[in-house]
Amino acid sequence: MTKRLFCFGMGYSASALAEALSSRGWTVAGTVTSDEKRDALKAKGYDVSVFSREHPLEDGALNGVTHIVNSIPPDEQGDIVATLVGEWLAATPSLEWAALLSTTGVYGNRDGEWVDEDSDLTPTSDRSARRVLAESQWLDLYREKGVPAEVFRLAGIYGPGRNPLDAIRGGKSRRIVKPGLVLGRIHRDDIVGVLLAAVEKPNPGAIYNVTDDEPVPPQDVVAFGCELLGVDPPAEEPFETAEMSPLGRSFYVDNKRVRNERIKADLGYVLRYPSYREGLTALLAEPARPPRTH
Repeated sequence: MTKRLFCFGMGYSASALAEALSSRGWTVAGTVTSDEKRDALKAKGYDVSVFSREHPLEDGALNGVTHIVNSIPPDEQGDIVATLVGEWLAATPSLEWAALLSTTGVYGNRDGEWVDEDSDLTPTSDRSARRVLAESQWLDLYREKGVPAEVFRLAGIYGPGRNPLDAIRGGKSRRIVKPGLVLGRIHRDDIVGVLLAAVEKPNPGAIYNVTDDEPVPPQDVVAFGCELLGVDPPAEEPFETAEMSPLGRSFYVDNKRVRNERIKADLGYVLRYPSYREGLTALLAEPARPPRTH
């Protein structure tokens, strides 16, 4: 039987997975939030439709689907897919695997301590609290309806067109310093690699942290990027006095180290970019692109 991937939300990471599986002969379909995005992806050969709470999924959209990736950010009601399409997923006999892309933000602030997939969830923002609700709704599809649902908690994502090198080249990079703060990150290619490994080893109900081996202060990543590009790093700015939007400031609240042993032990995955150094060095060979804003 031909494998068919359906992406709820054809965003940055899901689109990369779609490309990887399409190259293997899979058929790919999915959703976006606007006609403009739909038309751009249809030009690439994908069967894409607009989907939101105001635009329900078309009848028959999930016919023959074997694998699902859900990367739509939750709203106040939680996960739009679980709440609107959960019954459809439960009634899709061809479905073999259903992944929710969540975030390590669900762990909240731990003052630099280590957490793993079994740690309590203590979100510090409304945005992360919505992720906790969405995860619960997604896993309830497995617990209550037998949907082969899994959760993947992603650290800060970077990759082609979305990385510090592009920001440095564009003169938009900053080194904001909050003493003691460390952040985890993950290259988009490693997200795709983990998901491909999980497709080969489905484990309904599983939760995986997807992050690199080395959580570090964010200013160190900028400094290394400047070193690669041969430019002087921007001056350090104290977090307390740095001018930032409320959203930008929120990324400096949670301080934690996230363990990733489960993707290695259970999925046998070996990180292609175990730290920002390998990831940025590889991206240095990529053509310069404008920084992504979403």
